[in-house]
Amino acid sequence: MRERLLLRLTGILARAALAVAVLLVALWAMLALWYRLPLPEEARLLTAGAFGLLGLVTAVALVRRRATAAGLFALAIAGVFVWWASITPPAEADWSPDVARQVTGTIDGAVLTLTGVRNFDWRSEDDFTPAWETRRYDLDQLRTLDMFMSYWAGPSMAHMILSFGFADGRYLAWSVEVRRRKGGEFSPIADLFKSNTLVLVAAEERDVIGVRTNIRGEDVQRYRLDIPQEMIRALLLQYVADANALAERPTFYNSLTTNCTTTVVRMARALGDVLPSDWRLIVNGYLPEYAYDMGALDDSRPMAELREEARISPRALEAGLTSTFSQDIRRP
Repeated sequence: MRERLLLRLTGILARAALAVAVLLVALWAMLALWYRLPLPEEARLLTAGAFGLLGLVTAVALVRRRATAAGLFALAIAGVFVWWASITPPAEADWSPDVARQVTGTIDGAVLTLTGVRNFDWRSEDDFTPAWETRRYDLDQLRTLDMFMSYWAGPSMAHMILSFGFADGRYLAWSVEVRRRKGGEFSPIADLFKSNTLVLVAAEERDVIGVRTNIRGEDVQRYRLDIPQEMIRALLLQYVADANALAERPTFYNSLTTNCTTTVVRMARALGDVLPSDWRLIVNGYLPEYAYDMGALDDSRPMAELREEARISPRALEAGLTSTFSQDIRRP
């Protein structure tokens, strides 16, 4: 009797787990159809709703030991998967001006030449003077690496930018961004469903940092990373390699798996750096604490003190978006 009850309970739990899995897959398919199906809004809503209803009916049928609906659901989801796999990232589109170009680079000895370095003059979000430039950098003059955290949605979420400093006083900032079309907006949910592509932006700090401190009013913090010189150089070259690869073969941005933090972590791991998985790599507003625990920040001082000192937005607002922006934000 006990074995029968156990067997029956196991069967009930298995059917329940399968029903939950069906509901989750149906939810994913509904969102994918809603965000990516090339139909008018009403048709997308109807299609997504119908798929959700099919998923609900299938889940109930599985709990009641009726497998008929499961076969229909399997065929339907297989069709969605085939359609989903056919969606590829576009190489050309009517891009937003600030992400209109993908930087590319070449290396000749110790000289790095970048084509498409962004150097915009920002007056407001909608009022700016575009400028894309070719720059040359002496890799033997590479000295420092700073991590900028720009908080745009409270203390938990931030946009990360790495900036490489050279002995001649120049800085080269790299930002992993969503390549939006004109009029498009950043949406963490939509960007889980192949809505936008990924772009690597190399820029002047006055541009890519300044637009966040002085134009958008974000809380921007700067942390000097304490990592070996050879790793700094290797990471910069990895940025260049990834930028060249994106120019050849675009890829989709994904809010969870391919974003401003995970992309850089992948680069570092590809170079052999040991970066253990951690919840702060997802909730990246706490990335400075992660770097502190990993020994990449000055651990002779409390983290709270480093946090307070890191805030550069007041200095940036006071100094303005001038040619000395990089020096101004680093003053005590």
